[in-house]
Amino acid sequence: MNTIRQLVKGNIRQYGNTIRQLVKGNIRQYGMIIALIFLVIYFQISTNGVLLTSVNITNLINQQGYILIMAIGMMLVIITGYVDLSIGSVVAATAAIAAVLMIDNGIPVMIGIPIVLMVGALIGCWHGFFISAINIPPFIVTLSGMLIFRGVCQSILAGETKAGFPEAFLYISKGFVSYEVMGMEIISLLLGAGIIILVIFMEFKGRRSKQKYNLEVLPIYLSIAKITVISIVVAFFAYSLSNDKGVPAILFIVLGLAAFYSFLMKSTVLGRHIYAVGGNQDAARLSGISVAKIKFFVFVNMGVLAALAGMVIAARLTSASPRIGVGYELDAIAACYVGGASTSGGIGTIVGGIIGALVMGILNMGMSLMGMPIDSQNIIKGLVLIAAVCFDIYAKKKSAAA
Repeated sequence: MNTIRQLVKGNIRQYGNTIRQLVKGNIRQYGMIIALIFLVIYFQISTNGVLLTSVNITNLINQQGYILIMAIGMMLVIITGYVDLSIGSVVAATAAIAAVLMIDNGIPVMIGIPIVLMVGALIGCWHGFFISAINIPPFIVTLSGMLIFRGVCQSILAGETKAGFPEAFLYISKGFVSYEVMGMEIISLLLGAGIIILVIFMEFKGRRSKQKYNLEVLPIYLSIAKITVISIVVAFFAYSLSNDKGVPAILFIVLGLAAFYSFLMKSTVLGRHIYAVGGNQDAARLSGISVAKIKFFVFVNMGVLAALAGMVIAARLTSASPRIGVGYELDAIAACYVGGASTSGGIGTIVGGIIGALVMGILNMGMSLMGMPIDSQNIIKGLVLIAAVCFDIYAKKKSAAA
């Protein structure tokens, strides 16, 4: 009997230590996921169940679509150790250009969208040139860009709002993908099932990969618990969307970008180089990485995604206005830091940026549903941001101590 107790105690101690080490190694990721879950539960109770209605879930996706797109691009910039202060103005300028092309000149949507994306890439090249070739600090270059492209937007629109985008253009932000079988919308259900299958596949693939190199993995029962929780959440959201209008078109865009950039950062040489530059530029340069090219790439990429976000918000508002994009750069930066990016660079994930954007979106929607004044909302969001940075500092100290 004593022998059995000792074995049980030994196994409990072993599993406990393993779990603690794994949680410490992923403290940023797990911390934000737990925070998101608690926020949802709190606002669901505080709003008497209104937060998670099908309509509000659809609204959350549509409202956060452009923030999610910007956060993906900003995450790459922050991983390299910088921030881009210009993206709000780039969003405004590209939305204005889209309006001139499609409203004033009748350019077809399928031609206008690539042109606007190319303009975003050129803006990114402008920033990237001064940062990588002239070695001007990104803070100064993007601050300059914030002023320049806000002025470009105001000049193009002449202080007026342009409305009248074609229906095909509005679809990217206002459209839905749906198909009913026997009175049931199935596209959202199929999407949910696909995501659950992908989560299961990636979890067990990750386990096998770590075990192959003798790395620590979560005990199998915790992996199953993790998959179960994620599957329940995905199934709930899929069912909620099926009870509304189907899957918002913007969700397909965001999911596609998230999948592509997650693959880029985790499984390609370019992604590893971006992390290396953010971790230590001198070491990266000595190992043969072209630091200038990496910096140039992340700012060009940011320009393209800012242009895409500009078209998404213009489609959502059905117009282009000189006031579009004000403060958007702060939303994207906050989403990345709340989602676990490090202020010193070299740390961050695309999924983390998306979780951070969702945390801020749930905060906005929950506080609005509770009737909280705007000034109080801003104070709370500011406190959340400073708490996230403090958490980052704490996590780095714990990692260094370990």
